[in-house]
Amino acid sequence: MSIRPTSSTTTGTPPAAPAAAVSEGVLAWTPELPLYHGGALQAPKLAWRLSGNPAHPVVLVLGGISASRRVFGVENGLRGWWNEVVGPGRALDTHRVRVLGMDYLGGSGDSTRPTPGVAFPSLSSFDQAAAVVALLDHLGIARLRAIVGASYGGMVALAFGQRFAQRVERLVVISASDCAHPMATAWRSVQRSIVRFGVRVGEPGQGMELARALAMSTYRSPEEFAARFRAPPRMDGPQPVFPVEEYLYARGRDYAARYQPESFVCLSESIDLHRVDAAAIRVRTEVVAVREDQLVPLGDMRALAARLPDSYLHEFSSLHGHDAFLKEAAQLKPILSTVTGTTGRDEES
Repeated sequence: MSIRPTSSTTTGTPPAAPAAAVSEGVLAWTPELPLYHGGALQAPKLAWRLSGNPAHPVVLVLGGISASRRVFGVENGLRGWWNEVVGPGRALDTHRVRVLGMDYLGGSGDSTRPTPGVAFPSLSSFDQAAAVVALLDHLGIARLRAIVGASYGGMVALAFGQRFAQRVERLVVISASDCAHPMATAWRSVQRSIVRFGVRVGEPGQGMELARALAMSTYRSPEEFAARFRAPPRMDGPQPVFPVEEYLYARGRDYAARYQPESFVCLSESIDLHRVDAAAIRVRTEVVAVREDQLVPLGDMRALAARLPDSYLHEFSSLHGHDAFLKEAAQLKPILSTVTGTTGRDEES
């Protein structure tokens, strides 16, 4: 497959200190990006952000479908989506590596995305991986130190490892397997149906609120909900309002205010279409499993690690379940140190 990037717009002026250098842009192709499931994106764009000392190796950091190119830091009131884990002196230490982030194709960022009311093709994790390769070529990055991918980002990392092993030294795959579990697909299918129904009846925001509320009940663990939401309901007139209900719908409203329904459907579907051949991934892979993860069960992560030719399985417990990658900086630090070169585990294994 041939992808021809044709232009990039870079914004922002790097600070005087190289360690804080930031460049940002939008990469464009012509005439099209052929897609794994058929069809093509016409003249697509990929928004990216690269932060850190130009002398350091580059790590691509990818999160869930809501993640953006702004991985860490605070600028003009905008916060990185992984500030708890990535940054100077943090689990993924930006004193040691340079961080590359991107807005997913099909997402709600500045990359090519669906237009309301206009048909949009199905996207694969392989399509996101192909876009990454075009970006690396554009930026002159021959090989990444690592791809650190959590949730959907872990799926993209695995797809990249299968297709483009020569372009990355190591993968760190957190709460993502070689294919989606049918129960997780069941939950997401209902969420997509809710969003589509909301769009169809002219209430796209309410559809997103309901779908996100349902999604939040799958991201966290039953143990966390038991600890936080056992209080009795308050009464709103004759109607009881339960603490967990208030939490879920608050999260739903927040999400609906910032995420496009069509993008949610596109990337949620991409998760369930994901299929890679683990045995064909010839890249050292750190597989990170959370025992309480309902969406990506421990058994699936263990099976992935067993099928990968060169892998190391890490397991830890967290009440945050699938969202543990956003919260458990202390537990992730020794794992991510394999990327920054601050551990001797490679010599021991």
